[in-house]
Amino acid sequence: MKKRVLFYLVALVTTVSLQSCATNYVVSKPATYTKEYKTDAKLASIDNKKMEQDKQKLIDSFLAEKAASIANAKKAINNSEIAKAIKYNKTIDGILTEAETYLGTPYRYGGTTRRGIDCSAFVLSVFGAAAGLTLPRVAASQAQEGERIEKENLQKGDLIFFSHGRRISHVGIVESVTEEGEIKFIHAATSKGVMISSLNDSYWGPKYRFAKRVINEQGEAYNNLAAVTSATPANF
Repeated sequence: MKKRVLFYLVALVTTVSLQSCATNYVVSKPATYTKEYKTDAKLASIDNKKMEQDKQKLIDSFLAEKAASIANAKKAINNSEIAKAIKYNKTIDGILTEAETYLGTPYRYGGTTRRGIDCSAFVLSVFGAAAGLTLPRVAASQAQEGERIEKENLQKGDLIFFSHGRRISHVGIVESVTEEGEIKFIHAATSKGVMISSLNDSYWGPKYRFAKRVINEQGEAYNNLAAVTSATPANF
């Protein structure tokens, strides 16, 4: 009798213990999964954050490289513009220096030398020697070259043209433009030969027609100037 009671007690305790284990297993299992899920989510969050950081670094690197390229391009453009300005000024200074060596040279209709020269031959000789340009022989043809310039925009080295009537018959080279806007030019005049005059002059002012620029901003010739000859000069 005692053995049978003991057996039942052992069986009951065992059953209760197994149920307790099963209960603990079922309850604890989801907690384990939740912990693992939270860990995985945290790792995923870290990975995403790192990806965003790497992405931003890449963007920043690209922007920095682009900014550097733009800065270098601007620097190159600035250097190029400076080089062009230096070349232009050097060319114009050379033209005027050459022109001034003719001061006092007597005028000779059809003349082409320092013993006697007319206005278009003077311009042709100066630009040929100082800038390597081959301009047409006569003033009317020289007036067809280059780029037309308004009077208020005249600069040293520009060509200015004159006439008594409709036909261009005289040409000079702008020698200076004062702060007050007075334009002085060097030319071969019939009265005194190669000299410097002013557009404010009562004689030359009314005869002024227009101006042309045959040296561009790069210090080079407009229109690939080619030689044009004529046996009949048309000058003062």
